[in-house]
Amino acid sequence: MPNITYPYSSFRFRVEFDGTESAGFSEVSGGDISVDVIEYREGFDPRNTPRKLAGLTKYGNITLKWGIIGGLEMMTWLQSVASDNLKGMDGIVRKTILIKTMDVKGNDGPTWEVINAWPCHYTGPDLNALSSEVAVETLEIAHEGIWRIDGGENDTASAV
Repeated sequence: MPNITYPYSSFRFRVEFDGTESAGFSEVSGGDISVDVIEYREGFDPRNTPRKLAGLTKYGNITLKWGIIGGLEMMTWLQSVASDNLKGMDGIVRKTILIKTMDVKGNDGPTWEVINAWPCHYTGPDLNALSSEVAVETLEIAHEGIWRIDGGENDTASAV
């Protein structure tokens, strides 16, 4: 992937899906994982404390924030999810996305792979002609798993 210079130096993250880089992002948040704890106690267990078993694993949604400089790939994907929602969950296009970090020179750093992802919420930018801030869009992504890929010579994937 060629190094791309983004017009704003705070855009240190890139998102790629379907082999296409969609935009430079200034903030990526979320990506948390939690495992439900199920407490269980057998009737004849002499201990007066429950055993703790692992239950469902849940992944928090990922929030992407970017200035209005990228292409329309993310919005096209969101619009396809919104229009295909009438077909139920089977109609939603789920994708594997890569969230890549960049250093100051635009070189790749660690990457996170997000599986079965789909956009679930969009917030448009606040448009204010009197402000010197960049107009920022926000997209929330639901997913079913996230793994970190080191990004060096010895790429290894590990569940986060």
